[in-house]
Amino acid sequence: MHRTAAPRPVARLARRHTGAITLAMSLAALACGDTPEPADLLLTGGRVALADEPFTVVSAIAIRDGVVLEVGSDEIAARYDAERSVDLGGRLVVPGFNDTHTHIRGQARRHIDLGGVSSIAQIQELVTTRAAELGEGEWITGYGWSEDELAEGRRPLRDDLDAAAPANPVILTRAGGHSGVANSMALALAGVDERTPQPEGGVIERDENGRLNGVIRERQSIVSRLVPDATPAELRESMVQMLRDQLSLGITSLIQAGETPEGFATWESIYDEFGHELPRATVQIRWVGAGRLADFGRITGDGDHRLRVGAIKVLVDGGFTGPAAYTLEPYRGESEYRGLLNVPEPELRALVREANALGWQLGFHAIGDAAIELTVDAFVEALEEHPREDHRHYLNHFTVPPPTPTLDLMAEHGIAIAQQPNFTWTLEGRYAEHLDGDRLARNNPVRTPMDHGVFVALGSDILPIDPMVGLYAAVTRKGMSGQVYGPEEAITIEEAIRGYTAHGARLSFEEEVKGTLAPGMLADLVVLSQDLLTIDPDRIMETEVDITIVGGRVLWERAVGGG
Repeated sequence: MHRTAAPRPVARLARRHTGAITLAMSLAALACGDTPEPADLLLTGGRVALADEPFTVVSAIAIRDGVVLEVGSDEIAARYDAERSVDLGGRLVVPGFNDTHTHIRGQARRHIDLGGVSSIAQIQELVTTRAAELGEGEWITGYGWSEDELAEGRRPLRDDLDAAAPANPVILTRAGGHSGVANSMALALAGVDERTPQPEGGVIERDENGRLNGVIRERQSIVSRLVPDATPAELRESMVQMLRDQLSLGITSLIQAGETPEGFATWESIYDEFGHELPRATVQIRWVGAGRLADFGRITGDGDHRLRVGAIKVLVDGGFTGPAAYTLEPYRGESEYRGLLNVPEPELRALVREANALGWQLGFHAIGDAAIELTVDAFVEALEEHPREDHRHYLNHFTVPPPTPTLDLMAEHGIAIAQQPNFTWTLEGRYAEHLDGDRLARNNPVRTPMDHGVFVALGSDILPIDPMVGLYAAVTRKGMSGQVYGPEEAITIEEAIRGYTAHGARLSFEEEVKGTLAPGMLADLVVLSQDLLTIDPDRIMETEVDITIVGGRVLWERAVGGG
């Protein structure tokens, strides 16, 4: 299965697609003024940002057959007879947001959504209610709590969950997925107690008296492995709904950050039935060994512009909610602890060489500067051994800035970054607790890599998913407290919008067909309630998505006036 040119089918599709639209545009230009050309959708009276290199802004856009037909002044309206016309009323249109790193999951009935909870007391109430619904002995799971958003200013612990559900095993995962807390029944069922050795690559926390406090970092699966599987029907229904929910955030394309080859079949099934109603998706595939990947029979770029196979995903180190990101220097207040590698270095270098030689794109999780340096070195070693003309390998996260020579290597070898500027806002408390000096000030850098010639695209990693938080943090560099971190890492709103649109398309080898609003491109766009290009940056997060359009079809619309 030695292939080195995975994206070629995409390029051929793009050329055929663009050629057909060029012909259509030529015919439209030749048409006399007495007979308007048909169009499916016409938007006028606003500010339409094409998100091209010069960041052109026009006032109107015409759409037909799922692609952009023409852009320009409001005068183009006279040339088209549209099935639907929208008066933008001065609102801003941008290409649909492309979240380059997200996690779409189906959830069981036992699951509690803890995103946005404001106190441990509220978590306890939700757990108690779910225990009453499920009955004694049933597992309760949840995801999304963050101590930085809780009134008590601390994490929920074992005793808190024991009080809420003494007769049910409970495990609740922190936002970001790198740690979780379990109650006494869950720990007992898993055989985890004070005598349990620390798991490789993880930490079982103890309080000042040596008693387990219920928190497990990075290896919470030693408990969650006991949770019964949800039914396929439960998972499918909730996963479809979560995909639909992306549309209300203006997300028209996304990169799913890791599925097994078998898990990709679920995506195929969903997109076979509902794909025309959902955002476009590129699915990263977890490294499972060359043998299973050969059986999978697909490679980066296979699929179409609704659903396609993306890069190989490997978690090189941990995250910051533990913390477990692998750093060059010890954490603040620590004499030796520098986080953890998830993959031993020799194994990491070997799998990188193998995956690169097989023709896969690589998109690895690397958060700490030591993990970044090691991953880049491994990528470069593999590329020098087996050169690739257009590999587009990239790192996800890139939180702690690595040494300058690493940035130089990335620029030289075309290694990109899928960055999450929203982490600066959401994880401010974690960074302030565990980092110091330049590592804290320049967390999740954007400007410095760009200035070094490194390609940077933006996404969320669901902390939170909302692109407005990412745009806000990229432009202001503000944390939740309002403090500014490393203002020299800020980028302009125009750069941030391109990072969340055109640049994301390049990571999936689709920049010829989506990501900007030039004629001939896929008509994926959003209408926003405010003009991000002119408002005070502090108001970015007040902006709402009014209309989301995918392939020329309105798939979501907020109940507002106009149009």
